[in-house]
Amino acid sequence: MSAAFSADLIGRATIIDGDTLEIHGTRIRLWGIDAPESAQLCRGPDSLQYRCGAKAANELAAFIAGSPVSCTPMTLDRYGRTVAACAAGGTDLAYWLARQGLALDWPRYSQGRYAEAQNEARRDERGIWSGSFVEPWRFRECIRLGGRPGACSD
Repeated sequence: MSAAFSADLIGRATIIDGDTLEIHGTRIRLWGIDAPESAQLCRGPDSLQYRCGAKAANELAAFIAGSPVSCTPMTLDRYGRTVAACAAGGTDLAYWLARQGLALDWPRYSQGRYAEAQNEARRDERGIWSGSFVEPWRFRECIRLGGRPGACSD
């Protein structure tokens, strides 16, 4: 294990977006899930657009509510962020986000670890599952290819 991963990161977290937080100046990407981007729009059950990425970040901040967060680093992503499994009050944050319909299981990395939580959210039409959305990885690809945020949303 490298020195960068020698200890868990524990402390008060600042929420950056729906799947990224910061503890003691270390940017942490939650392992195994992908939440809508901050500028991403989804449609609710009323077909009206809303900022689903901002909603995910706000709901995560409210859930943590200043509680200490404990993260176990696993790797670094291509942007140099620590990728970690994190929990607050004994609850896995990635699982909680997927179960609330605020993030998607990202099988490319999770090997389906959060699929059950995601399926429960889909079945109960929670969060993004109450309307329509574009998967965050597809949204980022659209932006990368020159699309405007509004053109890359459902």
